[in-house]
Amino acid sequence: MNHNQLKELEDKLWDSANAMRAHGGLKASDYAVPVLGLIFLKFAENKYSQHEAKILETYQKEKGTRMERTIQEIALATCGFYLPDNARYDYLLELEGNKRAEALRDAMKGIEKYQDAKFQDVLPTEAYFDIEKKKDDILPELLKSFSNIPKEASGDIFGKIYEYFLGKFAMSEGQKGGEFFTPTSVVRFIVEVIEPYKGKIYDPACGSGGMFVQSADFIAHEGHDLNDIYVYGQEYMGETVRLAKMNLLVHNLRGEITEANSYDSDPYDGLGKFDFVMANPPFNVKSVKESTVKNDERFYKYGLPKNKGKKDDKISDANYLWISLFATSLNKNGRAGFVMPNSASDARSSEYDIRKNIVNSGIVDCMVSMPTNMFLTVSLPATIWFFDKQKVHANRKDKILFIDARNVYNQIDRAHREWTPEQQQNLAAIVRLYRGETNRYLELIDTYIKAADQAENKIAPAKETLELQIEKVVKSLKKHIEETKDSKRTPAKVKALKETHFFNLVQGFKRTEIKTNKTVLNNLTHPIENTPLDNEAQLQVAEHLQWNITQHKLDAEALKQDVNTLLELYKIADKNLKLKTDKVWSNYDLVKADKNLEESLQLYLEATEEAAYWTTNINWLQSRFPEAKYEDVVGLCKMADKTEYTDEQDYSLNAGRYVGVQLEMDNLSEQEYYNKINLLNKDFKKLSNISNELENLISNHIKDLIV
Repeated sequence: MNHNQLKELEDKLWDSANAMRAHGGLKASDYAVPVLGLIFLKFAENKYSQHEAKILETYQKEKGTRMERTIQEIALATCGFYLPDNARYDYLLELEGNKRAEALRDAMKGIEKYQDAKFQDVLPTEAYFDIEKKKDDILPELLKSFSNIPKEASGDIFGKIYEYFLGKFAMSEGQKGGEFFTPTSVVRFIVEVIEPYKGKIYDPACGSGGMFVQSADFIAHEGHDLNDIYVYGQEYMGETVRLAKMNLLVHNLRGEITEANSYDSDPYDGLGKFDFVMANPPFNVKSVKESTVKNDERFYKYGLPKNKGKKDDKISDANYLWISLFATSLNKNGRAGFVMPNSASDARSSEYDIRKNIVNSGIVDCMVSMPTNMFLTVSLPATIWFFDKQKVHANRKDKILFIDARNVYNQIDRAHREWTPEQQQNLAAIVRLYRGETNRYLELIDTYIKAADQAENKIAPAKETLELQIEKVVKSLKKHIEETKDSKRTPAKVKALKETHFFNLVQGFKRTEIKTNKTVLNNLTHPIENTPLDNEAQLQVAEHLQWNITQHKLDAEALKQDVNTLLELYKIADKNLKLKTDKVWSNYDLVKADKNLEESLQLYLEATEEAAYWTTNINWLQSRFPEAKYEDVVGLCKMADKTEYTDEQDYSLNAGRYVGVQLEMDNLSEQEYYNKINLLNKDFKKLSNISNELENLISNHIKDLIV
């Protein structure tokens, strides 16, 4: 199943599920868990079916021997769960009557009966009765809709569908939805930076488990084994804990999710235990009592966020409780990535003291300012913090990387933004260059070059198809005119055709001349697809790819002009030649010629845009890091030394204070820019004075009229 097919399937499934809100009077919070339970049932059916033959074969082979096991034990060892007959999807789909809720409850209990204790009471059971009471045809319709998920769909497909639904539910829930879902692009970027290949991963505010899922995707993408990680999550909302546990099951992740409040509970004895910490905790919580955390080293090691001088039992703000928890939960080689409101980067009073202690410990590795509107439910500006315990032994031990990514985003809709996969990779590439991982930067550029080359290979065939379509339409129009020149037409039609110069325009049609990109290029020393992992070679290839993009734009301008001219002629003909009853018109395949032209043009433009997209990503990196080495880029990134972040900026971790402002005004130097601003300011003052004089003049004239 390709990306477009999956997207289409996801949208259809969501429309079916969301119909409950319109027709059943249910809110997203009422049907989120039961709907995800149905997705899990279909996932279980698909996965069990793939292993069923092996399970039965093993059962028959061991039967009557000393090795004999129950079929349930064999199923658990083979695919992770046992699927009883009453939980088979076809059985539930074909049930008659109004007892689907009861059947679904029994199916869920039947699956859980043989699960480990940590996965007991995870699947929804009673919620289906509430849905059935609202409207008795909802459950049959949902079962039918989810049966459209192909039987061969893998766990990866189900994982994507599950995450898609979580995001949709979060958007439907408004402010509350943000409590259990962190946008995938944010999570993925954190994963790209901390690289949780193997070990223990901890999220003390895990929501529905998105951090763990993206870790699993990263591991699979990098060719590592999922068994190399074990995840630990804490979440205080029971329903969300169930979502997270289902998420682990769907993604085949080993781990534990505990229903607990992280301020007063440490179910994993987590001090100094974890290889990786990832989190998007609740921001600006002010209800935590000092007595809850004051004797817990996870929170007090760097200091407690208390209002100085006040003796009340109250933490001023829990942001720095979380920051301390993330730092103290790491083992000696651990890495952490987490989201905090921008205000935490410059917080004063006791928060300043804690930040100073953490910075002085040397574990702060990177700070990334995010664009606004990256979260589904809040527009609050946020920063991603990265800790690295190994950094204190590296040559960057007294450095902190600041990245201002506020202007790097893809606008999804009016209210929401995201980082595309390539934007995630590009930002992560900056971090890798800062770490001295030049080869990984070159590998990323190589990936983009190969993608651009593949896109380039689609352009010539698409262009040829479009040009043939243009020539075909022109020839057909000319033949139609020739064969129908003696046809009788009303005086009005004859006049209209004459006034529009239709016949002359068709007969005189000439293809628009395509301009040539005059930039001179050196010959490539190797085929693009075999570009070596060498910066100079990649720069040379990028120059050629950029030349191609410029030429494609010139080609596209000419071809669009030709298509638009023919479409205008087609409209004239359609209006004045009675084409619906014209047999000659259909004989020359002109009936749908306009649509064919538009489709051919669109396919060609899409091919050129795809090539341009990859070339743009190459240019974004190479223009900023031409030597394939880290360097400070004004307005984007700054590697600050200890003097800068301790003495000059007084322990501020706000990226904007370090990276500066990028000047993008006609390629002016900084001094030229200020000179121009000064001149504009003088013009503004002059115009303001004129405006004031006119205002006084008008006011005086009005007074004279009144008198």
